[in-house]
Parts: sequence; C-alpha cells; structure tokens
Amino acid sequence: MDGFSGYNQIRISEKDQAKTTFITPWGTYCYAVMPFGLKNAGATYQRAMTYIFHDLIHKIMESYVDDLLAKAKKCCDHPEVLRVILSRLIEYRVMLNPEKCVFGVTGGKLLGYIISS
Repeated sequence: MDGFSGYNQIRISEKDQAKTTFITPWGTYCYAVMPFGLKNAGATYQRAMTYIFHDLIHKIMESYVDDLLAKAKKCCDHPEVLRVILSRLIEYRVMLNPEKCVFGVTGGKLLGYIISS
C-alpha cells in the first residue's frame, strides 16, 4: 500500500505554523501541513507511521516512510490483517493512493527488492 502525498498529511501544530510563514504578492501565508522540501519531513512521517502502527510492525506489517506491506502466514488470515491495518489508517485519517495499492498478492517488488513467501 502506498500513502497518498506522504508527509503532506502531517499537520503542523498551530504554534509552529508561524515558523513556516512566507510572503507572496497576494498576501502572507503559512503552512498547515508539512511542505515539500523540509529536511526532516521523511523522518517525521516515518515517526508518525511508527507511532500509529507500533504494535503491528514486524508482526503483521512493515512500514517504510509511505510504503506499507501487510503480511499474513496463511491466505485465509490476510483479510483480517488488512481489516486491522485499514481500520488503523481510518482512525488516524491517513489516506492511501489507490492507484499504487495492490491487495492479495503472494509476492512482488517493494523498494527495489523482490518479496515472496
């Protein structure tokens, strides 16, 4: 599964939004979510994923920044694993990119590596 717009889903606390202020000919603005190009954006998003899935990582899933991998020992367990992961995504309002998500496969390529049983 692939997170939609990755770290752009991470909200910046209101007290820190002023630190992202920028001026344009149309007015003064600040970011409410993490903008592209911040040095710590990837690490912050990974920390958020670790917080959300702390009890599931290395058991029924793996997470690397915005890539999520659901895993089950038996095919019949896979729907329940997906239910747990997807319900957690809904709870924390994390969106997935449906065009990059694949479900029910026994192997494939992830981060340049071939994953199989």
